[in-house]
Amino acid sequence: MSKGSQIDSGLKVSLRERMEYALVWVFVHLVGAMPRRVARWVGAGIGALAYRGLGRLRGVGVRNLALAYPEMPEAERERILRAEYRNLGFLLAEFCLMSAYTPEGASEFIRYEGLENYLGARERGKGVLVLTGHLGAWELSSFYHSLMGMPMGMVIRRLDNPLVDAFVNRIRCQHGNRVIHKDDFARGLIASMRGGETVGILMDTNMTPPQGVFVPFFGVQACTASGLARIALKTGAAVVPGFLLWEESEQKYVLRFGEELDVLHTGDSEADAIANTAAFTAAMEGYIRRYPEQWLWMHRRWKTRPPGEMGIY
Repeated sequence: MSKGSQIDSGLKVSLRERMEYALVWVFVHLVGAMPRRVARWVGAGIGALAYRGLGRLRGVGVRNLALAYPEMPEAERERILRAEYRNLGFLLAEFCLMSAYTPEGASEFIRYEGLENYLGARERGKGVLVLTGHLGAWELSSFYHSLMGMPMGMVIRRLDNPLVDAFVNRIRCQHGNRVIHKDDFARGLIASMRGGETVGILMDTNMTPPQGVFVPFFGVQACTASGLARIALKTGAAVVPGFLLWEESEQKYVLRFGEELDVLHTGDSEADAIANTAAFTAAMEGYIRRYPEQWLWMHRRWKTRPPGEMGIY
């Protein structure tokens, strides 16, 4: 069992947590037994039901899209949001199925693009920080990379239910991936970079100071995790964008690695952390703008406001 899937033997688990785990286990195995086409259809159906039934989350998505694309017609923003829920349904199906994927089978519907960017960064030997986010099929992304013989670390927040957390992490880590929990973020990342390893960081969630700094995201100040920038500055690790994106024209996912991003070093560590966080956020925004239907719009990304500003949600 991987480190990320272990449960403290002394931890008390409630009846409700056991029931939740049982439901998750049954659902994952039930969908995982379906043919992939059928499973994705089921996932899309769940996404459509969630769009209609989860009004509060849908409202967050509507608000976020209006912030990010104020000039866009409302009908187009609604189309993007509906497509996002469909994409989340596909991702749910892929997660249920991926334990059974083989390199040969998965490569029929997933291909690399820009793999040389990742390999070149890895060759430097100072570690690779993969800049990623809740865009495309993020769970399948690291799984596929490990399936192809390139396991990596993943910075993950613990799920509230420890049984479900361990179950999900067993799937994530099936081919050598390892979980770095956010409560061990700095120490785990520094050790990984010194070992020349690769770690993926989801850098598109709302944060609070001092862990987060305010940088522009779709033209609106967003409190953003600065840890990736600080670790890159401290260790000299390479920063490479990496996203697994669905290409409708190909009916395939493309695991796309962008060119290594420059890391600004001026000697002012705090200013550099903010400037690099802004640059990394801008790089991620570029990918989201190309694939807006595949980003997690229902997350309250702009919840934390600069001092004196009114709340957005």
